[in-house]
Amino acid sequence: MNKKVLDVCCGPKSMWFNKQDERALFLDKRQEKHIIKRKDGYDRNIIVEPDEIGDFTNINQKDNSFHHIVFDPPHIPQKTMTGAICKQYGHLTGDWKEMLKQGFKECFRVLKPNGTLIFKWNECRIPVKEILALTEENPLYGHKSGKAMQTHWICFMKTEA
Repeated sequence: MNKKVLDVCCGPKSMWFNKQDERALFLDKRQEKHIIKRKDGYDRNIIVEPDEIGDFTNINQKDNSFHHIVFDPPHIPQKTMTGAICKQYGHLTGDWKEMLKQGFKECFRVLKPNGTLIFKWNECRIPVKEILALTEENPLYGHKSGKAMQTHWICFMKTEA
C-alpha cells in the first residue's frame, strides 16, 4: 500500500473533491446507502463506501504509516440513527468521550512524525473545547466556518519522538 492520506471516518466523502483519490485510504465502520427525501422533490443519495471497513478507535494500520490524516467523527450523541444528518455522518453512542479519546490516540499512532492531522468538529451539541480536552496533543491552528460558525477545522502536527 502506498497511500499517503488516511480518512478515518470518511462517511460519504462529502468534503473530498475526488471521492476516489488514489492518494487516500478511506476508512469507515459503515458501508450503506440511504435515500433522503427532500421537501423540494430532489432526493439525496447518501452512499458510504469506504476502501476498508474499520473503526477509528482501532485502526488496522502500522504505526507511523501516513503523512496526513483526516478525522471528522460523528458529532451527535444519540442512541439510534434517525434523520438525514445521522445517516450522512453517523452518530456517537455509548461512552463517546472515551471513543473520541481513543480515536485521537489511534490517529496519532498511525501518523508519521511531522505529519498533519486535520480534525473537523461541529459544535451543534458539544463545544469544541470539550473535545480538544480529550487529547494530549496541542493544535497548531484552526478556523470556524459555516453560517453559524459552528464547524471547526483544526490542524495538529505530530512531533518527532
